[in-house]
Amino acid sequence: MASLDIKGDLDDFAKLNVLIIDDNLLVHSILKLALVELGIRKIKCSETAYYGLKLCEEMHFHIVICAFNVKSDKDGFHLLEELKFKGHVSKTTILIFLSTETRESLVNSIVELQPDDFWVKPLTLKTVQDRLIHVLQVKKQLFNIYQAMDERAFSKAIYYADRHLLNDELQHYHPNILRMKGDALLGLFELKDAEEFYRDLLKTFRYAWVQIGYVKSLLKQGRLDDINHLLTKLIKKPDTRFAAHDLLAQYYIDAQEYELAYEEIKKATALSPRNIDRNKKSWDLARLNHDHQGQYEATCNIAKNAKNSIHDSPVLLLNVIRSGIDLASTITDESSDKILKQSERYIKQLFHDYDDAHLFKNQIEIVRARLLNAQNQEAKARRIVETHVSLKPTHFVEDNLDKVKVFHELGMREDAVTMLDAIKNQIAGDNLTSQVVNKYVDQEIEERTDIHFTPKQLNSMAAEHFQKKRLHPALKSLSQALKLSPKNVKLTLSLLKVLIVIKQNGELEDNDRELANKAFTMLNTSKLMGKYADIFNDLKLKWYKVDEFSE
Repeated sequence: MASLDIKGDLDDFAKLNVLIIDDNLLVHSILKLALVELGIRKIKCSETAYYGLKLCEEMHFHIVICAFNVKSDKDGFHLLEELKFKGHVSKTTILIFLSTETRESLVNSIVELQPDDFWVKPLTLKTVQDRLIHVLQVKKQLFNIYQAMDERAFSKAIYYADRHLLNDELQHYHPNILRMKGDALLGLFELKDAEEFYRDLLKTFRYAWVQIGYVKSLLKQGRLDDINHLLTKLIKKPDTRFAAHDLLAQYYIDAQEYELAYEEIKKATALSPRNIDRNKKSWDLARLNHDHQGQYEATCNIAKNAKNSIHDSPVLLLNVIRSGIDLASTITDESSDKILKQSERYIKQLFHDYDDAHLFKNQIEIVRARLLNAQNQEAKARRIVETHVSLKPTHFVEDNLDKVKVFHELGMREDAVTMLDAIKNQIAGDNLTSQVVNKYVDQEIEERTDIHFTPKQLNSMAAEHFQKKRLHPALKSLSQALKLSPKNVKLTLSLLKVLIVIKQNGELEDNDRELANKAFTMLNTSKLMGKYADIFNDLKLKWYKVDEFSE
């Protein structure tokens, strides 16, 4: 339907098409009664997201009222994401969310989708009618700006906004107009103009979006120091803390300060956990920062939150298995076996949950080989690789990285380096690859060229060297293991143990002392408890005792 028809329809209740998606039939009844009393007759109801999508494919809806939790299939967040992706919902659509909950993580998720209104159940007829009439009026009056924003015609949106702002009769709508003008300035990357615009608004308005817009305009200019004080305030406020952490994460990524970016993205993801792109960013940063536990948790979150959404795919569960094997290869105790067993169950789940899992046969064979090798069944793993795994790179970076890992773990180092070179060329020619993934691939190339074993293997080698009093080879193995897993407490304690013996023998060099200082710093900031705290205290006493004895 042409956009002019849509605008005209908003003036006539009888022409409006309304879609209600909620698994509660009582909600359907209340909403239908309220709408019919207003004169709206064309009302479609769905108890499931699946049927709601089907209805959208058959006709255009001016108003979509959707429950956040549609328990029967997918939740409202992913449903609306899909409706927007397929073009069934745009900024000219009146979009209303329903929920019985108002917890912070849910509200943050809703705000991200920018609905026209959010109604908390239970509903009353008067509330429904009053608020619907209000959002209809806003949509009608500002239709041309919404349409321009849909088309990403930001200059046109600013033109309409400036005209509307001169109209005193539209004063009630000025905050909505100003918000879209600010978004349009940022969309055009007119950062100085946006900064000035939001600074002027701060003199009059204290809306969260004004403060966040101002922060965004300065962060995009790299001016963190100018707004540190404001950011400290925004991070403490429930209505702004999520957006503040999210903006800071992107700022630190742009500044290539990846550890700080990771800390911020973890906070943002916890405050709005359903956004798949943000979870993906958390996963990429976890890998880059060698946080294998964080990497595993991020891939699990992606697979869980993407279930039944447009993002759902066997690849997501495959990434959970991959990151589980990565994590298990860094763990030096029996908990490694638990993760590997869970990975085995995930492989079975892959075939149970996805009809198209057979299309990923080659990738699944690679994770089977990695799994067997991690379970000390190298001969079986090697047979799978020799039989099923091609040396030819695929079009997908993650698949190629997994091939590097299986070649590397089985000692096929020439094949691993060849595949890494192919990935480097692939990344160089791919403009869509993110800065973080690019950096991670560079890191993988460097580390897998220099270090030939997993942290778990290196720890075993170090233990054997130490037992046979080969202290410097033990130290080298542990140093390499910690390069791959720098936050690993057990490896760091083992490193200190070796350094203490070297110190007792009077063989400590400057490089060794630097390693010890890094180990103490890491352990002092790790908030150790239980046996690890006891071991660390004991090692500290031994370390300083050597100093006393030498004096």
